[in-house]
Amino acid sequence: MRAVPELVRDPGTWQRRCSAARESGRRIALVPTMGYLHEGHVSLLREARRRADAGSKPGLALATIFVNPTQFGPGEDLARYPRDLGSDLEKCAAAGVDAVLAPEDAARVYAREHETWVQAERVSLGLCGGKRPGHFRGVATVVAKLLNLSHPHVAFFGEKDFQQLCVVRAMVRDLDFDVEIVGMPIVRDGDGLALSSRNAYLSPDERRRSLSLSRALYDAQARSAGGERDATALVAAATEILQAAEARIDYVEIVDPTSLAPVSRAEPGSRMLVAAYVGATRLIDNIMLP
Repeated sequence: MRAVPELVRDPGTWQRRCSAARESGRRIALVPTMGYLHEGHVSLLREARRRADAGSKPGLALATIFVNPTQFGPGEDLARYPRDLGSDLEKCAAAGVDAVLAPEDAARVYAREHETWVQAERVSLGLCGGKRPGHFRGVATVVAKLLNLSHPHVAFFGEKDFQQLCVVRAMVRDLDFDVEIVGMPIVRDGDGLALSSRNAYLSPDERRRSLSLSRALYDAQARSAGGERDATALVAAATEILQAAEARIDYVEIVDPTSLAPVSRAEPGSRMLVAAYVGATRLIDNIMLP
């Protein structure tokens, strides 16, 4: 195991160090997270280590850990969102991360007079954007800040939060950020459940019922591979699987993978996205249709 990465609490200090490293020719790879890391995050951290070392000089693999309050709405789980910085640093060390920015509180990230927000208009509509008003404004704004603080050449995001990935890509494209955004495949437990920090909320019975999300997606994938292309029929079959597990459905949709616009026919590459409550826990998942 590598040494525990340097822990930086002050964003200003972090920004100065990252700027100097980039100016010196070091390649910087960044993984922004909200902490409570699992193997899905670790897969991103390992890839960041690999890509950081792809240049002519030893690079920097960096992570940020910040539970961003501006992406949580009223009544959401900001206060109880799971946190374990010690364990997170150990996972970062095992993945070869050099340094971690973990601001002690939101006041270190957002000035009291903060009034500037970033909004990716089209891809924030519908899906989680429709169910969580203001969520992606908070996501885009904090990611913009973290990219400006870290000066990375490449940054990694998981495909489990597929709409978030599309929002970040749109923002980077439209605002000319000098960074490559890489989406990484979903990591699942052996039974198919997509790894998520919020899985910690699930009781044993809820954990069992939560498998309905991946079952619904795999069923749609199999039906699509077998020739079923009608989006309405695929959504209906997935809905039936979720309802049988007593999951409270937020949405089940098949969309274009770039614009996230709903489609009537599931062409190859279309994405089925699912959000549902199992007990009090809101889970999301998605899959590419063949």
